[in-house]
Amino acid sequence: MSQLPPDGPNSWTTFASEQVYESPWIAVTKHDVLTPAQTPGTYSVVHFKNLAIGIIPIDRDGNTWLVGQYRYPLSQYFWEIIEGGGPLDVDPLESAKRELLEETGLRAAKWTKVMELHLSNSATDEKAIIYVAEELTEGEAEPEATEDLKVVKLPFREVYEMVLRGELTDAMTVAGVLRVGSGRGI
Repeated sequence: MSQLPPDGPNSWTTFASEQVYESPWIAVTKHDVLTPAQTPGTYSVVHFKNLAIGIIPIDRDGNTWLVGQYRYPLSQYFWEIIEGGGPLDVDPLESAKRELLEETGLRAAKWTKVMELHLSNSATDEKAIIYVAEELTEGEAEPEATEDLKVVKLPFREVYEMVLRGELTDAMTVAGVLRVGSGRGI
């Protein structure tokens, strides 16, 4: 296992901070700073009020599910693992179970946390947790009223290859699929 050097010091100085925007999902804070180069500047940070939750369901035949939806910020349609948000004060596994049921109608008897990651840590504090869900039972999806989703079932190996070819670009999808694929020897 490789060794990283010790963490470096914080070379930023914060003079003042002001929250400039807030919604039920995010808050934006503007910081007046002295940069590591000792020049004055402004650094804005997006604070997320929920955890990002990702789920990769895998059935006994090695299939998984992807969800397709239009993502407003990029004006583009994306295929992704099952994803959603979970309140910070709620057990992330409970949020994962809710999201899996909402988006696919699936319930899982076996859950494994496969990774935690920080999404866009240069501008946000958003943290993601990704699970694998197994021993699945199918039911009816219960999407939120604001969601217009398409759901497809594909062999996990095919989804893994789609990631390698750059056809799936959502960060949680890419990271989660690569982690699960490497753990399964794909």
